[in-house]
Amino acid sequence: MKYIRMAIEKESPEQFGYEKIKYNLTETSVRDRNIRELGIVLDDILLPYGDHLGDPRLRRLIAEQSDIEDPDCVIVTGGAASALFLVASSMLESGDHMIVARPNYGTNIATPEAIGADVGYLDLTFEEGFRVDIEKLESMLRPDTKYISLTNPHNPTGTMMGLEELKRVIAVAEKHNVWLLVDETYRDMFKAERLPVAASLSPKVISVSSLSKTYGIPGIRIGWALCRDKEMIERLLCAKEQVCIGGSVVDEYIGFAALSQKDEWIAKNDALIASRFAIVKKWMEKEELLEWVEPRAACTCFPRVKESAGVDIEKFYRIMNDKYGTYVGPGHWFGFSDRYMRIGYGWPLEEELKAGLAGISAALREAKA
Repeated sequence: MKYIRMAIEKESPEQFGYEKIKYNLTETSVRDRNIRELGIVLDDILLPYGDHLGDPRLRRLIAEQSDIEDPDCVIVTGGAASALFLVASSMLESGDHMIVARPNYGTNIATPEAIGADVGYLDLTFEEGFRVDIEKLESMLRPDTKYISLTNPHNPTGTMMGLEELKRVIAVAEKHNVWLLVDETYRDMFKAERLPVAASLSPKVISVSSLSKTYGIPGIRIGWALCRDKEMIERLLCAKEQVCIGGSVVDEYIGFAALSQKDEWIAKNDALIASRFAIVKKWMEKEELLEWVEPRAACTCFPRVKESAGVDIEKFYRIMNDKYGTYVGPGHWFGFSDRYMRIGYGWPLEEELKAGLAGISAALREAKA
């Protein structure tokens, strides 16, 4: 495999330096939480190798909350990124064909590319509302297609397939006997429609999620893959054992405590994100130099600078970063022009969000050619 550093990671806030950022609008999660908020004590935990699939209590809880009867249909991983890596590396070899929606979270694209797979890109466009064109997707399938990779709700746009659309995509996968990977990292976050876990709808689906975004605890690396096909779970376990044997028993203990408080956390998160979204929507309604596809889920949006705005894009980012201390996710993180930017509005405090949005507006005007 030929690895390259993904721009989204190389230029991430933690690598750029949090001390250089005044208003951080790059994050796609709620605010990071302190371990005291979980109400747990860690001073009496035995530190052995754990179950290679993951802590049985945690897997049972994930299965129950996913409407899956068997907890052995769950494999716990080091964050959703690790789950996505295990899927790609265990299903693809150089030259194998797969289809992935673009734009997308980096690992969904970069790992198949590093393997040397023949990647078909299902490009989602602003003009079509970043909608998954199911007819186009089906036309891209080949007899040798290994799997389809989608995210729902979608990162970076905040758009979302509804239940009927999801079922149509699953029907396409079943018809052609192709695996469907659905990255559902944002499924439990503020949304227009509550969807079932995709893997609960078909044994041809692999669902991936994590505790990083909705729960604001990315410092513990807990994600998972869920599939009703036990042979697929076994394949992923083989890959996991080659990489790390098993996970951290400390992380999995904390993860179980967090997920046990799911209902309470989600209610608080959704209320907070709704209030932040209202701020962003009001700003966008007045910001004449930008346009967007209004998000339906999660806590991100992906607006773009209007071509008619006459903005020098490189100068805009320089002014926004250096003068106003505002940091967003530029379009090139997702293979798009830097006219696009991902704005995360769940992580910053209300005043930080307002100041960051004001910094974007000011920078846009100062960068007009």
